Amino acid sequence: MRDNQTPPHPSHQRDPLKDPVETPVEKPRRSLLGSSAIVGAMTMLSRILGLIRDVVFARVIGADGFADAFFVAFKIPNFLRRLFAEGAFAQAFVPVLSDYRNEGGHAAVKALVDRVAGALGSVLIVLTLIAVIAAPMLAGLFAPGFAGDAAKFQATTEMIRVTFPYLLFISLTGFAGGILNSYDRFAVPAFTPVWLNVCLISAALVAAPWFERPVFALAWGVFAAGVIQMLFQIPFLASLHLLPSPKLDWQYPGVRQILRLMAPAIFGVSVSQINLLLDTVIASFLPTGSVSWLYYSDRLAELPLGVFGVAAATVILPNLSRQHATQSAEEFNAILDWAIRFVLLIAVPASIALMMIAEPLLAALFYDGREIDQRDIVMAGFSLRAYALGVVAFMLIKVLAPGYFARQDTKTPVKIGLAAMAANMVMNLLFVFFLHHYFSLGHVGLALATSLAAFLNAGLLFRGLRSRAVYCAPSGWGAFAGMLLLGNVVMAGVLYLALGQFGDWLTMSFMDRALAVLGLCGLGFAAYVVTLLCCGFRLSQLRSPAK
Repeated sequence: MRDNQTPPHPSHQRDPLKDPVETPVEKPRRSLLGSSAIVGAMTMLSRILGLIRDVVFARVIGADGFADAFFVAFKIPNFLRRLFAEGAFAQAFVPVLSDYRNEGGHAAVKALVDRVAGALGSVLIVLTLIAVIAAPMLAGLFAPGFAGDAAKFQATTEMIRVTFPYLLFISLTGFAGGILNSYDRFAVPAFTPVWLNVCLISAALVAAPWFERPVFALAWGVFAAGVIQMLFQIPFLASLHLLPSPKLDWQYPGVRQILRLMAPAIFGVSVSQINLLLDTVIASFLPTGSVSWLYYSDRLAELPLGVFGVAAATVILPNLSRQHATQSAEEFNAILDWAIRFVLLIAVPASIALMMIAEPLLAALFYDGREIDQRDIVMAGFSLRAYALGVVAFMLIKVLAPGYFARQDTKTPVKIGLAAMAANMVMNLLFVFFLHHYFSLGHVGLALATSLAAFLNAGLLFRGLRSRAVYCAPSGWGAFAGMLLLGNVVMAGVLYLALGQFGDWLTMSFMDRALAVLGLCGLGFAAYVVTLLCCGFRLSQLRSPAK
């Protein structure tokens, strides 16, 4: 509920006689599975383009001494995006928007959108102007090692001035996406990130030759991507009659409530970034290659999380927020249960498969015998298995945390995150020292600590929802668990037998490796699905939550 149960201001209520066309036509809501499939498909497209983008970058600026400068200049607005776009802001904004939509109707939502646009836009404009002026200070803060190279430091400064406005555009894009998601228009926000990769690939292949330093073309590609992503969503907002007319009103109850909910979420995001920074610092003390091994393995472990975990989280947050706003506890519980089952059906086989085919998968994608050699594949394989262990936990966090955010409780997930972060730091030191000292596998300790801390985080989130009676497991979980166990045992057995049919993966050609890995994945997937079907599972069971 809003602050002190304050109803929408009377002036914001719609008069159907004076304003008969204000309310948009509601489309029939898709099933949660259908919505998740849309978001997942769009995210998969973006991930594939992102992989192509990385290959193109390697060809265009891989040998350029200014490549590091670009990555730093791009990293800064991306870091802050977690605060102002899909991170802390979305977690606070979507539940409040659902509240206003339920209690005050379209007029109240429009009033909220206008004032949030004014508040968010004004902060972002001021922040962008400060960053452009103080670009040398940002370069010194985020890349102090560049200070000894005047040309690289200057390039970083100049590119920060080009890339930082991306934060303004992408945050407003996230704001628009939050509105569209709340009205079940999931496809547009899910497709929008594709434009970033399209712009960067185009900048590298088309615009780079026109620049004295090709890397600057990429910086302008980032700028263009921000503008295009923001403009892309405008027609869809207009179709909902929710195109913002920014108004600056810091005392508006909805704005104040969003700021109050954002405060702990911002702290939580900052804590996670500090944790990642400490991981990088520790990895820098490990043998050469450790950072790269972690990077390659993390990219693959993130794939199921980025496609399916994020898709489920994106879909259920507005749905949970609606059920909380209407005090539909039974529907709320059903949606959470649906999300947990959906995630387990995807995450458990993904985790097992990644652990079993870690090296073949890495070899198929990255091995070239020169830049990435046999030792790199083996070492990255160890850390991929450690990350894969945590895939289930990573994805569960994505769907359990919205159970708190939808109820406008952003403090509890932060407290749980702090506990998990503290445990992660302790395990980092213990595992890295032990594995590095005895096995020369210190980088695996970082990945293992991350996975175990994720299980702690997910476990505490689940316990909190259970203890508050927010989630109560319905009947049928015993049969579901048995079916899931059998499906994964059969899949693992098939993969084990199939792996024995191949020799040395590194002596195979790139095409042979790629086809073999695709065949393995297809065989394992088929074995898993057929087993589930034989156990009585049907896709219709996941289309909509069962009360």
